[in-house]
Amino acid sequence: MTLTATRTLIDEAYSSGTGIGAFNVVSLETAEGLVSASERAGLGVILQISENCARYHGSLAPLAKAVLAMATSAATPVSVHLDHAEDEALALEAIDLGFSSVMYDGAKLPFAENVAATQRIVAAAHAAGVFVEAELGKIGGKDGAHAPGVRTDPVEARAFVADTGVDALAVAVGSSHAMTDRVATLDLDLITSLRAALDVPLVLHGSSGVADDTLVAAVRSGMTKINVSTHLNGFYTRAAREVLDGDRAIVDPRKYLTPAREALSLEAERLLVLFARGTGGSNES
Repeated sequence: MTLTATRTLIDEAYSSGTGIGAFNVVSLETAEGLVSASERAGLGVILQISENCARYHGSLAPLAKAVLAMATSAATPVSVHLDHAEDEALALEAIDLGFSSVMYDGAKLPFAENVAATQRIVAAAHAAGVFVEAELGKIGGKDGAHAPGVRTDPVEARAFVADTGVDALAVAVGSSHAMTDRVATLDLDLITSLRAALDVPLVLHGSSGVADDTLVAAVRSGMTKINVSTHLNGFYTRAAREVLDGDRAIVDPRKYLTPAREALSLEAERLLVLFARGTGGSNES
């Protein structure tokens, strides 16, 4: 297949009332596992490279080019997305590299500055046929996202979408990044209100802290793109740790990265099915 447009994957899920999984890449092994998950499930997937990941690798281009090549050769629809770019220059670089979509994150900025910066990214992206996601409402650390009042306002969200022309909006509805326990409580009524107020798909960040049944309920309430990172990293790390703890003489990374990649892949496959069909069994690990 060729690289799939993120717009295609999200529009299909949006129109059918289902969810599409958007999973973060950390390394070649995680990207390989996620593509395999998509192929086994027979479902599309959005591969995400974050600004933090690009910084970890020293630059965006090397990993991005490898992931773009994997997406192009996959047997199922795979798109490549830049996640949480606070650096406008990085978003522009991703557009030039051929990413299917970019997320510009100006949520820390005052509303007017967020609008202005997002407008600049939208103009450049749309000129290249690239889909743009933005964020409104703080989706921060565990305490911040659960603090009273830290939510996206539907009226403000409608104005932001109208002013910026973004194609999808990440909203704060009770989830939080980097959670390792799946105990977050989502405001399903707010999701319903946001879905009714906006004519663009909604994105759920911080989904690692949300249990299966609540994720399904969120999709049914109006969420379309479901981002997962920490939860999958947990499967990857636990599998690697188990191998290393079982044989401390191992020095070949392939001996522990292979089972780590497979553990991540199996859970990613299960989540893709869960989001798309509301089934797949519970896995609270």
